[in-house]
Amino acid sequence: MARQPRTRRRRDNYQAPAERSRQSRREIKPVGQPKSQTGQRRERRGGFRGFVAESIAELKKVEWPGKHQLFSATVVVIIAVAVVGAYLWIADLALSHFVKNVLLNL
Repeated sequence: MARQPRTRRRRDNYQAPAERSRQSRREIKPVGQPKSQTGQRRERRGGFRGFVAESIAELKKVEWPGKHQLFSATVVVIIAVAVVGAYLWIADLALSHFVKNVLLNL
């Protein structure tokens, strides 16, 4: 069946858009008390004092490194910085030589 051009379409061929289903309509519910991840209601604590108290409580839970672990981690970081620094120094020498002699023809 051949389709008529849009400009000559009759009004009686018009089809109204389908109504929205009940699922797509969402009611806006008022926001209640905020809940934590466990679903329990949160307690309002006293601003800065509450923050400091909770921070101290969390710092008490931390397993702090011992002297031996701290020393070995420091050595690993210093070696890693030295290796990356040496790599960047060699790359800088090579690229500066390339730029001066090849690209700039000096």
